[in-house]
Amino acid sequence: MEPLPAPSPTSVRITGDHYQWLIAWEGCLALLRENAARSENPVISVGVELDGVGNLDDVVLLRRTPPHTYTQVKYTVDSSTPVNEEYLTKPSKDGGPSVLRKIAKAWRKLTTDATPADLALFTNRAPDPTDPLVAVRDSRSQFLMPKAGLQGPRSALGAARTRWAAAAGLTEDELRELLSVLRFDLARDQTHVQDRLQLLMAVAGLRHDEHAVARGADWVAKQVREGHRTLTLDMVKAAVDTLGLKAGPARAVLSIATLKLDPLAGDADYAIDWIDRFDGSSDFTKRRPLPPATWTQLQTDIEAAPARLPLGSTAISITGSIRLAPAFLTGTAFRMVTGADLAVLQRGQLWSTSDPYDAPQPPTVHQHSLDQGDDLAVAIAVATDPTEDVLEYLREQQVPVSNLLVLTPPGGARDGSVPDTAAANALAIGIRDIVRRATRTTPRIHLFLAGPMGLALLLGHRWNRLRPTVVYEDVRTAQGYEAAFTVQA
Repeated sequence: MEPLPAPSPTSVRITGDHYQWLIAWEGCLALLRENAARSENPVISVGVELDGVGNLDDVVLLRRTPPHTYTQVKYTVDSSTPVNEEYLTKPSKDGGPSVLRKIAKAWRKLTTDATPADLALFTNRAPDPTDPLVAVRDSRSQFLMPKAGLQGPRSALGAARTRWAAAAGLTEDELRELLSVLRFDLARDQTHVQDRLQLLMAVAGLRHDEHAVARGADWVAKQVREGHRTLTLDMVKAAVDTLGLKAGPARAVLSIATLKLDPLAGDADYAIDWIDRFDGSSDFTKRRPLPPATWTQLQTDIEAAPARLPLGSTAISITGSIRLAPAFLTGTAFRMVTGADLAVLQRGQLWSTSDPYDAPQPPTVHQHSLDQGDDLAVAIAVATDPTEDVLEYLREQQVPVSNLLVLTPPGGARDGSVPDTAAANALAIGIRDIVRRATRTTPRIHLFLAGPMGLALLLGHRWNRLRPTVVYEDVRTAQGYEAAFTVQA
């Protein structure tokens, strides 16, 4: 591939503007979703280059009650200027105040009457890992504090703190206060911003393809050109209708992360963060809680989620990274009989429990006799066939089951055997109906899952009028599986 030519100054300026309009469109999505979900303190308008707030005016989220969010957006065309002391404290090219001094001045103005403020520096620049203060940034909260406030004045951290305070025109105590409310939202390249916007548009009930994202950002640019610096809920709703973006209901967001950080955790109405409580160094190896954390504790957290969402929430998006047993349990926590409508992004598609389908799809059934007890084992074999592994586990652990039923899509277990939300809903109902008939006199069900995470969620949502169910997770140890949850179905 031929290398791209160096961008012209005009190209850089246009790209930087578009980057800002994308961030402003993200604010518009927060405005839509938080009001639809009846959040406790929703965004009531979005300011773009708002007057009277200093250089933190690029994108402003005005809430019903403070703190409002004031964001400075900084775009760069390359990686030559990471975020570090030099970048933050160096005077501008024309000899004007540095980035940090401008932020400090705006912060003082915004908090003169002790009104709290939430500040953010949003940029595609990466953090400099060699910078004493930037290196202690918490990637989850995006704050330098509390670590930036630790260590004495003779340490490298303390000396950097003294230099930053002087450059900002603050005392060290004031710098600590500023760094307690200033988020460093870094390394947000345009592709990342685009992907995040697609997720946010999906949970807002909008079309979420790249073209839809571009239309939203272009609408923001048009408002700015026409002199509209405050975008209201009515304006954004009208734009959604005019641009043909509406696709479904806006949803409350439940984030559950056990494998890796969820990019929507900060926007969620309720977030369960178990990343550090799962054993393993990567999302490929994290399969079970790390002692003293237990499956029982995770079950308690997930089953408490419905009560933690905004009152009256029935349309809910599940985001984050979880394996099959927690996904199934999440579905049972919001069972169909509660009136909830769950949705999850599955390979770019939004799978919703309320999506229509033609008719239930009965799975193909393979039965294996074990004669070890009165319970029934059920293996859902969709992406792959776990029959041999499940049989080996049941025999070695002497699980008290009479038979193992292996349920597969009509075409067999393979990647892509459930192509879309209609097929997933139809198969989930077909599986449930087969299991209902097979367990009328069974004391307990032992459930093993091998398929898309979205299907596990949809199946759990419909797992009613069934026997108590033990749900197993593939933990890739010598024994293969581990009992994770018991669901009273």
